[in-house]
This record gives sequence, structure tokens and C-alpha cells, in this order.
Amino acid sequence: MEWTSEAEAEIRKVPFFVRKKVKARVERDAAEEGKKRVTIDEVIATRNRFLKNMASEIKGYQVDTCFSRGACPHRANDAGRLAERIETLLKQADILNFLKAAVGEGLKFHHELRVAIAECPNACAQPQVKDIGIIGACVPEITDVECSDCGVCVEVCKDDAVHLDDKGLQPVIDPGACLLCGECAKVCPTGTITEGQKAWRVMLGGKLGRHPRLARELPALFNDDQVVDIVNRCITFYKNNSPEGKRFAELYTGPADIGMN
Repeated sequence: MEWTSEAEAEIRKVPFFVRKKVKARVERDAAEEGKKRVTIDEVIATRNRFLKNMASEIKGYQVDTCFSRGACPHRANDAGRLAERIETLLKQADILNFLKAAVGEGLKFHHELRVAIAECPNACAQPQVKDIGIIGACVPEITDVECSDCGVCVEVCKDDAVHLDDKGLQPVIDPGACLLCGECAKVCPTGTITEGQKAWRVMLGGKLGRHPRLARELPALFNDDQVVDIVNRCITFYKNNSPEGKRFAELYTGPADIGMN
């Protein structure tokens, strides 16, 4: 659909991580009114309609995933099935009615429990600032295959976590610097570095707003079942400790809160 320059300028004011969704909403509203061109009037009308009916848009939780889920060349793990399981779990928890009872008429989007799943450490879904953040991990493994000393693994690593040993016979990976993106394994031409365990990093308690805070990572890697269990523990803790609809991030103090010491 055609957009005027004024309308485009207005939509650029929307945060980038929700801009595509907002733009689609504006175009949908315009199409329903039989319009083939979006002007500033359509943008403002959609915004006003949204603000007026905000309560009807709230579902109690948000699950954000990578925009190019399943197709990104940087993917360290596949979030498809995990995202579906977490979405189902949150629906079953009936968080919306819990929040309605806790908050009442003043329910707004910032009350929702927020989960973000990113398939790689680039973290486009912003898991570091969500109540529950999940990041794909691919553990690189060194095999017995002789290294060709090409240095591609060193070049591709953005975190300076890979170097070749003094004799140039094997790559060495610094576990303290490695973010488990798996890029070195993808480019290794000899198979000296291969993709090992695929899992998830989990971080809890992040938020934006007046008092922002980065989520804190649990000290382990987790498979799909374990991540779902952690999310379930977080939901239970949240519902038991948020009588006034406080954000999970405002309540969470550490792994012991969810029974993980």
C-alpha cells in the first residue's frame, strides 16, 4: 500500500522492534475503510483507536521472537517448537484474568508478562530487557580433524574467542569469551570445528521503563523441556507474589525465587 512521506515520517517514530507490526495494523485499518493510500490521518486514527481500546488488545503476556525465525543465517538454535510450547503454557496459565483481578480497570500493556526468544546472541528480540529472555546457543566442538590453518574461524568470530595455537595445528576457543553463536563451526572448511550441543541460555528479570534493568543469566545451558519448566516456575512465582500486578522483573531477586539454587 502507498504511504505519503508525512505518514512514513510518523511511523518511523515507532520503536523499530514493533514498527513492522504497527505499520501492518495501520494498513489493515486503512484497507477496511476502502483506502489505498496511507496518509498521516490514517496513522493518527489507528493510534487513537488503539489507545481508546487498549484494554481489549491486552492478552496478559507477550512472546516475542526473531522476525526471521527459522530463516536467519546466524541461527544457533531453532525456536519454532519452543515458542509454540511457551505460548501454550502462557495461555493455560490464564494470566489475563489473573491480571484483571490484580490490577482492575487500569490494566495496560506494561503489566503483561514478557518473554523473548532469540535464536542467536545477536538477540534481535531483546531478551536482555524482558521478564524472561531465552537465547539460542550452539556449543562449538574441536574434533581430531587436522586444521588447515586457514584462519577463517578467527576472522568470523566477533568476540575474539577463537585463535590458532602456536603451531597452527588446532584452533583454541576461549570459553570465557565465547557467546556460543556457532559461527566458527559453520565456516570451518575441514570440520576441525563442528556444531556440538544446541541448547538455550536463559536470563530472568530484565525490564525497560523508569528503572531499567538487564536480565540476569542462569548459570547453565538448557534443553527445550528444561526451558519450558523454567518458564512454568516463573509463572507460578509471578502469580504467587504479584497481588497488585507488579512486573515479574520487579519481584525476581535470583534463581532461588523459582526453586533453582
